[in-house]
Amino acid sequence: MQNSVSKYFNWSKAILVALILTGSLTSFASAQTVAEAKAAVGTATTWGKVDGISVVGLVQGPSAAAADLQIACVFEYTEGDIFNPPALPDELNGMVHLDEALKGIITEVRKKGQFKGYALETLLITPPKGALASKKLLLIGLGDRNSFDAGLMKKVGSVAMREALKLQVKTVSFASDIKDAGIDSPTALVAENVVLGAFDAYRTQSYLNARDLSQKSRLQKLILLAGPSFFSVAGGGIKEAVSTLNTQ
Repeated sequence: MQNSVSKYFNWSKAILVALILTGSLTSFASAQTVAEAKAAVGTATTWGKVDGISVVGLVQGPSAAAADLQIACVFEYTEGDIFNPPALPDELNGMVHLDEALKGIITEVRKKGQFKGYALETLLITPPKGALASKKLLLIGLGDRNSFDAGLMKKVGSVAMREALKLQVKTVSFASDIKDAGIDSPTALVAENVVLGAFDAYRTQSYLNARDLSQKSRLQKLILLAGPSFFSVAGGGIKEAVSTLNTQ
């Protein structure tokens, strides 16, 4: 009887060890998958076309993305908000790089209240030559960070597109900067809403243009920036938007 009990406990221990090892290996494999899912800086994919305009995903920071117009988004100002937690560390934070490339002007105008970051507020900046990879920078406000809702990004996308069409640019690069600010937003939905809102505005202008009530668009490419860890997820949202728009 004693030998049977001993064998039972030894067998139970063996099963427990096997389960622990299996769980550890599964966690390790999952961690490897996550690591492998990160896209390298510079990775670019054309997720589709809408009305002849290429919709591209790019792993790049807003200061280094080449475009006629770079768009970046910021929340209402709080002291040190782009530098301190929960904002991403400086080396991963595109808004910090953007501010540094412009010698702190973004922080300066926000701190002085010259650009408050209210929802859909805009500010156009013409950077010194060579400061950014883009020719112009448009800031769009996201309002109160504590009440952010992904639905706002449709309106942001529309504002971004209307301003781009006014400027008659050929390429637009868009950075939501929500993750940089430390907001745990639904990446795919944010990207999807930006594209949906942008083309809603584009089609309105196209409608007016067909009636000689608006100048013809020169836009050829809409680029959505994403960090290495979010490229594929954002791409899923972009493709969903492209699919939806192409069936309308």
